[in-house]
Amino acid sequence: MLDAVVVGAGPNGLTAAVELARRGFSVAVFEARDTVGGGARTEELTLPGFRHDPCSAAHPLGVNSPAFRAMPLTRYGLEWLHADLPMAHPFPDGTAAVLARSVAETAASFGPRDAGTYRRLVEPFLSRWDTLAHDFMSLPLTALPRDPVTLARFGLAGLPPSTWLMRRFRDERAKALFAGLVGHVMAPLDGIATSAVGLVFALAAHARGWPVARGGSQSISDALTAYLTDLGGTVHTGYEVKRLDDLPPARAYVFDTSPTALARIAGFGGHYERYRYGAGVFKIDYALDGPVPWRAPEARTATTVQVAASSAEIGTALRAASRENRAPDTPFLITVQPSVVDPSRAPEGKQVFWAYGHVPNGWTGDLTDAVERQLERFAPGFRDRVLARATAGPPQLAARNANYVGGDIGTGAADGLQLLLRPRLTLHPYATPHPAVFICSSATPPGPGVHGMSGHNAAKAVWRRLRQS
Repeated sequence: MLDAVVVGAGPNGLTAAVELARRGFSVAVFEARDTVGGGARTEELTLPGFRHDPCSAAHPLGVNSPAFRAMPLTRYGLEWLHADLPMAHPFPDGTAAVLARSVAETAASFGPRDAGTYRRLVEPFLSRWDTLAHDFMSLPLTALPRDPVTLARFGLAGLPPSTWLMRRFRDERAKALFAGLVGHVMAPLDGIATSAVGLVFALAAHARGWPVARGGSQSISDALTAYLTDLGGTVHTGYEVKRLDDLPPARAYVFDTSPTALARIAGFGGHYERYRYGAGVFKIDYALDGPVPWRAPEARTATTVQVAASSAEIGTALRAASRENRAPDTPFLITVQPSVVDPSRAPEGKQVFWAYGHVPNGWTGDLTDAVERQLERFAPGFRDRVLARATAGPPQLAARNANYVGGDIGTGAADGLQLLLRPRLTLHPYATPHPAVFICSSATPPGPGVHGMSGHNAAKAVWRRLRQS
């Protein structure tokens, strides 16, 4: 009998498996797709030689993850590549605010009226970032805080809505960039703890950047898989699990799945019926005949580019998708251009690029024209660079990854109390009604992102049970 079986070979499932295998437990992973990866894959979606990331492409949380940093993943081929700028937020007039490694450079891009405000906001936390990141991403009840005072101060700054925090800024440049950071979790700007979302992304960029993985996000998943294999674990792909009886006998079962799928497979009935899925996304992967012709020079050197003219435009787009059940007329776009630092992703002289905008959960329309109109505002002539495009709305994203219910790439709405307490209001989020069944997906704390910490935290709950039995 195995000690543990993990269902789902995304970053969280693989991390949970690694953490258990490192402690001497026998582990097997079962993945429905033919390859490992979940939200961290790389595929030729458009033309031969153009390697795209179907979901996550830039990894500020991955490079800062306490779980990943404790593993020898570089030995298994993972290499982080950093552009001159982690992130840029251009404006229609050709200028840009930037999120640079340097706090001073970032603050200077906001202008003199907000530079000091920004420095005072982030510098007290940046000096304690490693400890803060560990405490923040390990909650709840998976580890005692190493620095409870700093964590409490961060909570005071982060728990209010981001709309409150942005009142500290006087000019639009700082407000727009910070609003865009909050938009990465597809939450309306006025939600509880959305200030923390923006602060975490900003601090992560200052601490270690906003890199891409050489060769694509698949290299993260491949490194985790190779490490697991060396530890004695096994991975089975092309194996769809429809019920617990499909799995071999084990002392514990760990699911890197949506709560909906777990309830169906394990027979938990309506245990997660109150769990909410959030807005979906409409994503376009591009094969380009050269770089994106951004009007702002800063955007040409950043891996991630946020596209919106103002914080108000971002707020309107997020409200439309999350609360008004309509696609925004002017979408807020998150874009990534890996070829800025990784020429191996496309044939010589060509580039890969992706962009997504927020749409209602389950939306079946086509946002391509609205996306490209928005890109043309900030990068005139963009359409002339397009060699091919691959579009994916909520139905296609859900078909590609079953965790993305209704196109929600965060596996659950990241607003209200569900941003902090997921998938249920409990102090034991990784446990389920069955004492031998656990959940470790992005539906559990600390939530969305390729960081493996949900898997790391769930593994702690699993090995405590295994040691007791």
